[in-house]
Amino acid sequence: MQNNTFSTLFVGQNLIKLKEVDSTNNFLKDLVSKSEPLAEGTVIMADNQFAGRGQQESVWQTQAGKNISTSIYLKPSFLPLDKQFYLNIAVSLAVSDALLCFVPEGIKVKWPNDMYYLDKKLGGILIENTLTGSSIKSSVIGIGLNINQKEFPDNISQRATSVIQILQKDVLLMDIMAKIFTFLEKYYLILRAGKYTILQNDYLAKLYNLNVWALYKQHGEVFEGRITGVEENGRLTVETKDGLKAFNFKEIEFTHTK
Repeated sequence: MQNNTFSTLFVGQNLIKLKEVDSTNNFLKDLVSKSEPLAEGTVIMADNQFAGRGQQESVWQTQAGKNISTSIYLKPSFLPLDKQFYLNIAVSLAVSDALLCFVPEGIKVKWPNDMYYLDKKLGGILIENTLTGSSIKSSVIGIGLNINQKEFPDNISQRATSVIQILQKDVLLMDIMAKIFTFLEKYYLILRAGKYTILQNDYLAKLYNLNVWALYKQHGEVFEGRITGVEENGRLTVETKDGLKAFNFKEIEFTHTK
């Protein structure tokens, strides 16, 4: 259905609201495969997502009607395959900037694309690209954020937080969504213009644990390291006692073990 609530050019102008769905990403991918060409910027939003996914098939837990569970359809065919990570950067910056409109400090992006408040997780992003030849045909961008959920299961309560826990008051989900759409459009247009250095610098400025010595885990072994940057292909560079190392997704674990 058409929706002109948002002051954007295209992101969120076609908004489809659902009461319940297994995964907004799955719903949107299914819609793309079945329908006539879908308008770029189409958004799926669900009150309840009962099988939301994170990176590498991990499960994202959420309470119905309390949080943001949304997916956005983009067609970044202009983006070379070797620069795919810049889409991740653009989305991460958009979500973090949106959150900063409500939580004025303490918001960071934990590599590659989790949203953190201090040392606790506020949410995450899952980007699924469809490739054709040497370019990206389409991207489904899933965003899950803890907004008005006051309590979390015991197994994650020490590592998760929400906007209501931080501010001690409710925030309207659509107010945050509007900011996300505005900032996503901004950074997407920067990406389309090929201004990769701007995106890289902004991402590093918001990167959790940048230039901080902390403990990490690889293959079950804990080691001390200092994040020094992110390569163009998305690999995390970490200074260790054995020299500078680069890690792909899921090759390194952040740990708060003391």
